[in-house]
Amino acid sequence: MSGDLAARTSVSRTTLSRVADDADVSISTVSKVLNGRTGVSDATRRRVEELLRDHGYNRRNTQLTVAPLVELVFHEVDSPWSINVIAGVERAARENGLSMLLTKSGDRHKPSPDWIEGAMQRRPAGVILVFSDLQPDHKHQLRARNIPFVVVDPSGDPAPDVPSIGTANWSGGYAATRHLIDLGHRDIAIVAGPDDMLCSTARISGYRAALESAGIPVRRDYIAPSGEFRFDDGLRAGGELLDLPQRPTAIFASSDLQALGVYEAARRRGVRIPDDLSVVGYDDVDVASWAGPPLTTVRQPLTEMAAEAVRLIVRLREGELVDHLHVDLESRLVVRESTRRPV
Repeated sequence: MSGDLAARTSVSRTTLSRVADDADVSISTVSKVLNGRTGVSDATRRRVEELLRDHGYNRRNTQLTVAPLVELVFHEVDSPWSINVIAGVERAARENGLSMLLTKSGDRHKPSPDWIEGAMQRRPAGVILVFSDLQPDHKHQLRARNIPFVVVDPSGDPAPDVPSIGTANWSGGYAATRHLIDLGHRDIAIVAGPDDMLCSTARISGYRAALESAGIPVRRDYIAPSGEFRFDDGLRAGGELLDLPQRPTAIFASSDLQALGVYEAARRRGVRIPDDLSVVGYDDVDVASWAGPPLTTVRQPLTEMAAEAVRLIVRLREGELVDHLHVDLESRLVVRESTRRPV
């Protein structure tokens, strides 16, 4: 064993012994915590992790290797939206000499409880999560091992200490609705997203604000709950709106997939887009420009949001002090052929 390695190993063992003494546990318990194994109570795990962090074990003294990869954790990976995020993470990771690992876990609010054990064993350079937040225990475990984490497009309001990259959803909802108003529409409906997601409620709020600023009453029957951001949800909600006695002349859908569902609902009823109905989507995934007619939509910079999350991971990994843990990138309206003045 070389002199440098022996010295570092000696420091590591001394630190582990000190942590075990301070936590009043055995060194084997400290080892279980370090390796993410079960058999340790939550209270003990938190105490050991705090002591490891206080002693700076992972930063200088540890012999644990760090995998040169960024772990991207999703609750679903089968949508065009997800593909854009994956592309952004992969590109920025490669630019920084890292690989990407894709993990599917949990629901849109948090990863499943057993995910953290696998992450501790993989020891990635950083973790990017497409959720609203992390459980407190998961934060402790990641921080104790100097594994930075960032939430992309949080579905809820993340805690103040959780770094996140989002987009201006209120402004996007306002811009989409304002575009329709400026074209002369007054009967404007919205296909809403899930009511437990921050981005969805912000887009509805922007829609309401645009109508109110133009002196147009907000009609409750013009706000159609969809359940999710999927095609089938847009098909169902769009059909309900088009079957109203006074159907809208324009529909703002909270996602591009919903908007395509509205397209199909209109086709089945012989409603022409944009002649009889103007439609605006949200996200600007690739399929939006392929639709017939090409979809007017609000561009959410998904690929850049994901890439920015990787850059933030690298900065945090290098110990850089970050002024703003929460960053919202700008959204913008992309006008195509699915909107026109009402006849």
